[in-house]
Amino acid sequence: MAIDATLPIYVISVAAELADMHPQTLRQYDRLGLVTPSRAPGRARRYSQRDVTTLREVQRLSQEGVSLEGIRRILQLENQVTALQYRVQELTDELASRRRHPDSSRVFAAGLAGDVVTLARGQRPRPRSQAMVVWRP
Repeated sequence: MAIDATLPIYVISVAAELADMHPQTLRQYDRLGLVTPSRAPGRARRYSQRDVTTLREVQRLSQEGVSLEGIRRILQLENQVTALQYRVQELTDELASRRRHPDSSRVFAAGLAGDVVTLARGQRPRPRSQAMVVWRP
């Protein structure tokens, strides 16, 4: 059984030791928004395994000469890429599901006035006064 990497379980001293850093460095990174741990009742910081991994990445980038602002931007872009990859997967799954189970009752057409209408298969748009205008992306 694997531990959830996002579960906030480490107090600051343990996280600092795991990341091979001083606890004050972790506090500074928290203030700068580089690594923002969860807060336990009483405002105590709790770090997850993912936070520790990010701390190690921050340390590596810093040792390579990247400024803290540069590191912040790199982390921000990496998070954005991850979110976009997740969204692409969601959309791919949805498209595959639609291909497996096509909804034959949803047909879109241009109404007589140029509006978008929903029709059953084989139906023609009704005159504008009778048409049901529906737009579903």
